[in-house]
Amino acid sequence: MPGAIMECGDFRDFQDALKEMRRVDDLIVNTINSVIPTDSFHPDAKKSCKDLYEQIETGNNKREAAIKNCITVSADRVKKLKEQRESNLSDIQLSKELRAEQTKLRMLRVELSVEELVKQRTAKVFNERCRKYMV
Repeated sequence: MPGAIMECGDFRDFQDALKEMRRVDDLIVNTINSVIPTDSFHPDAKKSCKDLYEQIETGNNKREAAIKNCITVSADRVKKLKEQRESNLSDIQLSKELRAEQTKLRMLRVELSVEELVKQRTAKVFNERCRKYMV
């Protein structure tokens, strides 16, 4: 897992790290085609599918945990900034920081939804090709 994934400060860096971690999911059709080239040639398709499944699940779990962690970090930061703003309503910089953090929190929540869609798409493709070997 890329080191930047654990740092929730810069959303762009976080998205780049997620993109890198989603590489297997994004290339699932090509990956399955290389693991199981054809129905007539699959020397150990069951093992290949099992290994690919474990790789997919590991990636899913790491990404989801990273996103949820950053949501928690961002939500805590929003809460603290709101408390600070309550005691200092005239601080414009504080209001800007709060709005920026609230935006980041919304974007992180969207990433969690995107992650669910990525998992569903990957599972669909995987099941189409590997279902018969995973009995």
